[in-house]
Formats: sequence, C-alpha cells, structure tokens
Amino acid sequence: MHLIGLMSVQNFTVIVPVGLLLGLVLALGRLHHENEMAALNACGVGPTRLLWSVGLLAVGVTLGLSWLTLWVAPQAFSQVEDIRRQALRAAQFGQLEPGKFHTLARGTVAFYAESADADGVLRHVFVERHVGPSVQVVLAERAVQRIEQEGNLHVLVLYDGDRYEATPGQASIRQVHFAEHGIPVAVSAQVATSTRVEARSTGDLFRDSSPKAQAELQWRLSLPVMTLILALLAIPLAVLQPRQGRYARLGTVILLYFVYSNLVSAARTWLEKGWLPPIIGLWWVHIVVLLLAWFMWRPSLVGRRVSA
Repeated sequence: MHLIGLMSVQNFTVIVPVGLLLGLVLALGRLHHENEMAALNACGVGPTRLLWSVGLLAVGVTLGLSWLTLWVAPQAFSQVEDIRRQALRAAQFGQLEPGKFHTLARGTVAFYAESADADGVLRHVFVERHVGPSVQVVLAERAVQRIEQEGNLHVLVLYDGDRYEATPGQASIRQVHFAEHGIPVAVSAQVATSTRVEARSTGDLFRDSSPKAQAELQWRLSLPVMTLILALLAIPLAVLQPRQGRYARLGTVILLYFVYSNLVSAARTWLEKGWLPPIIGLWWVHIVVLLLAWFMWRPSLVGRRVSA
C-alpha cells in the first residue's frame, strides 16, 4: 500500500491534464447542448469572456500540478527507490535458509547451515571465504545474521568454532579457534546507489546538462504547460453543432490528447538519446499544439473584431 500510494503521485500528474480537458469539454458541451451557451452569447458572454473563467480554473490546477511535478513527485519516486533498494539488498543477501548452500558477495563467500532455531539462530555452520589469494574455511556451532550501515553491510557472527586459512599451492595451514568471529558481507554498490533520473530533484536537473537530465526536466515542465494548452483548446472543442449529442466531441478530444501526449513522450525519448538538442527538446510539440489552438480560436477572434 505504501508503494501504491507513492506511485499514485506519479500517475496523478499524468492524469490531471486529460482530466481537466475532459471535465471542461463535458461541462461546456452541456451548456451548448441545452442552448445555455446561446443565451450567454446573447448576453454578451462570448468565447473570449468565457476564457477568463476557464483560465482561472486552469491556472489554479496548473499551479497545484507544478508543485506535484517539480517537488512532490521526485521525492515520492526517491522513496520508491529506497524501498526498492532495501528489497534488492534483502534479495541479494537473503534470509539464510538452513539445509541449502548460499553464495554471497559476488561468489566470494559460500555459506551452509545444518539447521535453525525458532529465534533464527543457525546451527552447525560452514563458511568458505576467499580473501585475496587465500581461502578461509570456518566451522562454527552457531551463527546469527546482523544488518548494519542501513542495509549496506551484512555481518555473519559465528560462535564457538574454528577457522582454517590456507593459500593454494602452499603446504602450511593456519588454524584459529574462536569464541566469536564476524564475517562482513558488503552489498553490491549497484544495489546501494540509485541512478534513476526520476528520483533527482528539479534543482539538480537544472544544473545538469546531460540529455537524460534535460529530458526529465523538460518532461516535468511540460505537464503544467500541457494543462494550460489543453484548457485553451477545451473551449472551441466543446462547441456543438445543432442536434449533436453532448458526447459528440469526446472522440476528437481523446484522439487529440492521445496524439499530443504521445508526441511529447516521443520527443522526450529523442532528447534522451541525443537526437534533439535541448533548445528544441519537447517545446516544438507545445508550439505545434499552440498553433492548432490559434487556428481553432481564429473564427472567434475575427468575429469579435468584426462586431467591434
């Protein structure tokens, strides 16, 4: 449930633009369908006057979405990465199950325990460890597992045993009897360190000129920009012809959003791969849709000039 809650923040930022577009088109479409928009036009409330009301709503939604996209979502994704790293650490080291051989630390440590108590104490333990050119074999009566350094280091603590150390090719063997002996097992650095650009802060992305960082930064900025542009398109898209149903424009609206969002996603991929310079990046898609919005608004603007 924790992961679902954190990932829902990421999904919510993607849903808000299309949600606002559909909500505006449905609401304004009902006004057109029931001829209330005609009454408003007769009272002097035209599309440009209506734009102020829609614009206030869109600006409020955009500000909230900007806060989510630029600050909250990266922090949520960073927490998701922390949970993922902890799970990977646990999977890499694992719960040492008795009766099976376990390979740890990239194959440098082999572990076996004959049995385990109810409290997790392992009995009759065998450990083989490679340290440089030498090989260590440890036999102990019991052992426990400890986790240190926030999961980056696991320690096998063995009790009442003997350690045998030898170097292949040499006849000498060193034997040490111990009451307590700890064997540290470091977790892979690839697991301990996150490289996902989605988890980086927005300020950090501003300072990074790499294609991946710029693609992620422009993607975060694109979501609020999409919200404003789609709100601008909602007014002409909601206009219905006589005898058209309330949902006559939904297919066009969904198709428009599908093309718009996929072009933005494609431009993000192209920017990540270095096929587009950052100065062009994702912005060309928004410019194209803005030109479409101007084309759709042009009849209303021309009609306003003529009436004036």
